[in-house]
Amino acid sequence: MDRWANKTAIVTGASSGIGAAIAIDLVKAGLNVIGLARRVERVEELQRQIPSHSTGKLYAIRCDITKESEIKAAFQWAEENVGGVDVLVNNAGIMNQVNLIDENNSDAVRSTIETNLMAPVVCTREAFHSMRRRGVDGHIFMINSTLGHKVFYLVGQTASTNIYPATKYGITAMTEVLRQEFQAFGTRIKITSISPGATKTEIFTQEVLDKFPGLPLLQSEDVSAAVMYALGTPPHVQVHELTIRPVGEPF
Repeated sequence: MDRWANKTAIVTGASSGIGAAIAIDLVKAGLNVIGLARRVERVEELQRQIPSHSTGKLYAIRCDITKESEIKAAFQWAEENVGGVDVLVNNAGIMNQVNLIDENNSDAVRSTIETNLMAPVVCTREAFHSMRRRGVDGHIFMINSTLGHKVFYLVGQTASTNIYPATKYGITAMTEVLRQEFQAFGTRIKITSISPGATKTEIFTQEVLDKFPGLPLLQSEDVSAAVMYALGTPPHVQVHELTIRPVGEPF
């Protein structure tokens, strides 16, 4: 991890859950982290969880990643204030628990696609050009899901996962497309898809958990540990896909 000391990472959806855990661990590892979130005050509160001896810094930037202009502004801030981005973690994601066949569900479906699929496209594009301009062998992460590899739906037990699995399948495909594009452009930028199973985050509401008593869950810190592992591999090693599940997960 020494080669990442004083480098800069951008983490989307850094206000809670997996994104917050990743932001904290990256700062502890000596990186300067720009946490993007609409609830920017929650990113600022994470400062209290960072040990005083940490050499990295945490910057909180308000950003609605469904708006391309705000993403561009955040990356421009990074260029002007910390010299650009070396690591990108596409973490932000939502799941609207409605059915694809429900009436008047267009807004819920559209917002999921824009957050889970379109935003990583724009963020990755901006990060890639920042890295390439500066000749940086950076690393891009996609926080995927086991639902990006297999769809499950237990009728009568929980609401439909809606368009969410489709967006995560898209992330799986996008990761491979980007790997090929990074190579075609002659870069050594890495890309890694991390696919967690059920994880205790705001996506798993108490209402959902009540329907699955005893459901084993990963913690956000477990997913962050997977990111840190992949980031810490030698320059010639690329972890392309890493799947982690809680022991005993029934899906």
